[in-house]
Amino acid sequence: MLARDWRAGELRVLALALVIAVTSVTSVSFFADRVRQGLNREAHQLLGGDLLLAGDQPWDPVYAGEIARRGLAVAQSTNFISMAQAGDKSILAGVKAVTSAYPLRGKLRIAPRLNAPDAVAAHGPEAGTVWLDERLTSALGAGVGDTVKLGSATFRVAAVLTLEPDRGANFFNIAPRLMMSQADVAATRLIQTGSRVTYQVLAAGERKQIDGFEAWARPRLERGQRIENLDNARPEIRASLDRAQSFLGLTALLAAILAGVAIALATRRFVERQLDACAVMRCLGATQSRLMALYGTEFLVLGLAACIAGCLAGFGAQFLIAHWLIEVLRAQLPQPTVVPALQGALVGLTLLLGFALPPLLQLKNVPAVRVIRRESGAPQGGALFAYALGFAALVALLLWQAGDLKLGVTVVGGFSAAVLLFVGVALVSLRAASSGRALRLFGARNPAIRYGLANLRRHARSNAVQVASLALGLTAILLLTITRSDLIDAWRSASPPDAPNRFVIGIQPEQLKPVQEFFRSAGTPLPDVYPMVRGRLTELNGRPVSEHDYTDERAKRLVEREFNLSHMDTLPGHNQIAAGRWFDPRNRSEAEASVEEGIAKTLGLKLGDRLTYNVGGETFTARITSLRKLKWDSMKVNFFVVTPEWVLARAPTSFVTAFRLEPGAEAVLDRMVAAFPNLTVVDVSAALRQAQGIIDQVILAVQFVFLFALGAGLLVLYSALLATEDERRREAAIMRAFGASAAQVSGAQRAEFLVMGAIAGVLATFAASAISTLLAARVFQLELPVNYALWIFGPLAGVLLLSLNAWLSARKVIRASPALVLREG
Repeated sequence: MLARDWRAGELRVLALALVIAVTSVTSVSFFADRVRQGLNREAHQLLGGDLLLAGDQPWDPVYAGEIARRGLAVAQSTNFISMAQAGDKSILAGVKAVTSAYPLRGKLRIAPRLNAPDAVAAHGPEAGTVWLDERLTSALGAGVGDTVKLGSATFRVAAVLTLEPDRGANFFNIAPRLMMSQADVAATRLIQTGSRVTYQVLAAGERKQIDGFEAWARPRLERGQRIENLDNARPEIRASLDRAQSFLGLTALLAAILAGVAIALATRRFVERQLDACAVMRCLGATQSRLMALYGTEFLVLGLAACIAGCLAGFGAQFLIAHWLIEVLRAQLPQPTVVPALQGALVGLTLLLGFALPPLLQLKNVPAVRVIRRESGAPQGGALFAYALGFAALVALLLWQAGDLKLGVTVVGGFSAAVLLFVGVALVSLRAASSGRALRLFGARNPAIRYGLANLRRHARSNAVQVASLALGLTAILLLTITRSDLIDAWRSASPPDAPNRFVIGIQPEQLKPVQEFFRSAGTPLPDVYPMVRGRLTELNGRPVSEHDYTDERAKRLVEREFNLSHMDTLPGHNQIAAGRWFDPRNRSEAEASVEEGIAKTLGLKLGDRLTYNVGGETFTARITSLRKLKWDSMKVNFFVVTPEWVLARAPTSFVTAFRLEPGAEAVLDRMVAAFPNLTVVDVSAALRQAQGIIDQVILAVQFVFLFALGAGLLVLYSALLATEDERRREAAIMRAFGASAAQVSGAQRAEFLVMGAIAGVLATFAASAISTLLAARVFQLELPVNYALWIFGPLAGVLLLSLNAWLSARKVIRASPALVLREG
């Protein structure tokens, strides 16, 4: 039976939907499994040791002393960003200063020149020398033996750095790497007030001693300090990959759900075509259990074959995902285990049982009298129960697959709500289009149109399901084509054309006037310069605050880091008061604070709250008197928290500015770096390009998995179009038998399908527009302009698809003999 039904084309859509669902699920699961294994296997190397202490202030020597006292190996590193110069070229580099023992785990690899074979390095760079990675070597044009200037010191390039075991994907590490000896940091004079530096202490040795040291150190940690061990190694890598896997898992969920809809539609058509055969077998003595065993075995064999094919396709697809994310990973991945294949097969079989079993249950209840009287009846209670049970099992599996309860519930709940909404709106719209007024208005002079519109009400329920299925498939296609491009284009063009593209950080108070004079002499418009003070939030309304007070990951990170505060008496032009009032210049009795509304929402801050900050060992408390709305895409200097000038007048202060440098004027930067070697000039456009490189890789991987959702969406469209084909062929044959012409038959079907296509297209367009607007506001923080092409293409696509189906269906009916069709029925 399976071979016969396959040759007849009855099960191909169903099998293809299963393969797509299993492939999408297993490709993501295989990749996630490899990442998990890789991180666990290489946790030592990813840390550079067995334990890592990281903080934004220098570590007390007592920690390194305690590590040594316990018989453990110790190494240290200091990470910051700065401008590196070679000749007349300068570029922002991620500087990593290390002690000679670094790394304690894993290996550094260096080469004697660019593109030469590399070898393992016995230790870090010698004092007076630096190693440049391949990108920095190429950008500066500095080979081994040349000199590079860093701050106030000059170093000899001793090697090309090819492998750094504990390099992650944070901002310090996106920039090209320069590695130097920790003993040379002081000579550069780069670490000054306002510098953002990460200080690390590494330990390695026996696990028992490591655990003992961790137990000793953890209670002594202060704000801004953390311990990373083999269990939580490289949180920035895990965070990046978790985010990528969430997007990948989301698209896999969409593909699986859409495939389920296609399976349900295909199975419904299959069952309707098998009812007569089952009735004949009942007449010949087949029992209900024999029928269920027969069809159950057929579907089980089909399901197992499709699941195996999907698992094999998913195994191959995950290699492409891993290839696109290699820059994020920066680690070799082991082969996946068999667990993702079992997970994918389980999802596939659950899809098959959940969406195919309820229609199959109708087959065992087919009455033998159907041989002479066509009656099938509605699904019985057992079938409805099977639908509910199958859907519940599928939801549980999809939540498991998502790996994120909130994400899974949102997707499944949103999809279910969309289905109900689509069916409801379609049902109301179809009844309205087939109302008496519509019949009189559009079908008064054309019987074919009148019959086609009447069919909308006659098949209201099945048509509503078909319209909803079409709308779902079209929504997926519109999201993956038009609205996706709109979102990406809006994000990339958010910054105004005259936005600053360079930031200068670390201007010391005594350098303020010389730097301003430099801009005047260079003929560059004098940019606005803002004071910047580093401070840590310690109390909120008199209560100590820590990361444990928050559940949101971004809030945890924000409350643990040092804030860049500023003080000013005049509201900047690119800031807008969203709530409260700006500072009263006459008020010196109470410190005030203005907070950016986004961070206020994240941290749960409101007007009237009192914030206590620790700045340079001293504390101050300020009351929030205003919330500001910032234009982040202006690329101008912005601060989360601002106070009046008198509040922070005595705090350790550096200055920051942003300005626009036109192409071809880069020589100004080289002169600035030469005159002020301690300044850090951040090329925002270059930094964004570097970050965009990683983002583009994630987008490639996500788009690849989106292809499965697109394929499932197309299958839904195809299945929905086929769902009622047989019934319409029989109706058309009856019309011809009673004297209707071929033109009248095709005209009636065109009228019916045109209305259904228009409704499906409008629903899909509305859904795609709403989802894209929501994504733009919540994810991209953008205002997405109305895309009129979407509102034209969406309904037009629905009309064209249904028109094509009407044309194909009419051709089949006209070519087929009405007598044969009626005899088959």
